[in-house]
Amino acid sequence: MSGNERKYIDEAFDTNWIAPLGPHIDAFEKEIAAYTNVKDAAAVSSGTAAIHLALQLLNVRNGDKVFCSSFTFVASANPICYLGAEPIFIDSEPETWNMSPRALELAIRDALKEGWLPKAVIVVNLYGQSAKMSELMTICNQYDVPVIEDAAESLGSTYKGKQSGSFGKFGIFSFNGNKIITTSGGGMIVSDDVELLRKARFLATQARDTAPHYQHSTIGYNYRMSNLLAAVGRAQLEVLNERVEARRAVFKKYEEAFLNRSGIHFMPELEYSKSNRWLTAMTINEQETGVTIPMLLEALAEQNIEARPVWKPLHMQPIFTGARFYAHSEDNAVCEQLFKTGICLPSGSSMSVVDQVRVVDCINEVLNNCGSQSAQTA
Repeated sequence: MSGNERKYIDEAFDTNWIAPLGPHIDAFEKEIAAYTNVKDAAAVSSGTAAIHLALQLLNVRNGDKVFCSSFTFVASANPICYLGAEPIFIDSEPETWNMSPRALELAIRDALKEGWLPKAVIVVNLYGQSAKMSELMTICNQYDVPVIEDAAESLGSTYKGKQSGSFGKFGIFSFNGNKIITTSGGGMIVSDDVELLRKARFLATQARDTAPHYQHSTIGYNYRMSNLLAAVGRAQLEVLNERVEARRAVFKKYEEAFLNRSGIHFMPELEYSKSNRWLTAMTINEQETGVTIPMLLEALAEQNIEARPVWKPLHMQPIFTGARFYAHSEDNAVCEQLFKTGICLPSGSSMSVVDQVRVVDCINEVLNNCGSQSAQTA
């Protein structure tokens, strides 16, 4: 917590605004819109809910097809299935680990040959790093396909001077407990289309018609954010830039610690972008180090240090067995290789130097032991 959350929460209690509407929701929406330099924002119960509403606003229906990054958390794609549409997964590319423009172009060309186009493209900004939005937007604009920018992990990041989440028809943010700022649970949908966001709020409050009684002509959802959670979000937003710098400092320490280690490579950052470094992610080359991801996870766990593999690509998930997938190149599925070799390290904004040294020392011990064993075997 930043320290100001209690002040805003007390204000909500004192004024008796504890429902899913109120001054803090209104203010939080305006502040997020101003921060990301878009015209409007709508606060909802989760980032998943925001994606669901964005797809609904784009008239995605049963039988439609939606392209989605494969290298992401399942919440990016689940809302496609809520609407009965078909997710088609697009590979990553090496420079950002995010959606490959080459694979997207191939997928669209194949769709045209079959006589259709996707109803939308969901581009995910993984671990805080922006995708190549200029190239992806050029492709999608050429075919008039709307983009939903899943910036759940990248609030505070920039690409060519613009805030993450401000490129597509809709941008999506998450304020889940593990995000760079949190409302405990919550999300936001942002857009320059004020009318569509007005409709998003309508759908998020059970689509209640204007009438003195409860009347409904459209299926709606219970997706609005609570005024209490928005109060927390406002205090968190005040320290977002500090959090970004803290996460980047954590990343830099890890990078410097393993600078001379062969076989270790960190998630890259495009020259014209700035990642919030929500999570520090790196890959380990087993041939060069003798170390596998399971070995490293086990060693860290023994020291009571939590680390995790990178996201398992969605086209490899049991729930999406048989789904179409477009690789970056014919002989190179980038996200599959990243899954085999990638790990996310502890990266919290409040992480102490002492704790970070513990992580580095544990990893070095594994690398040193395995390196010695490899040398003896050789």
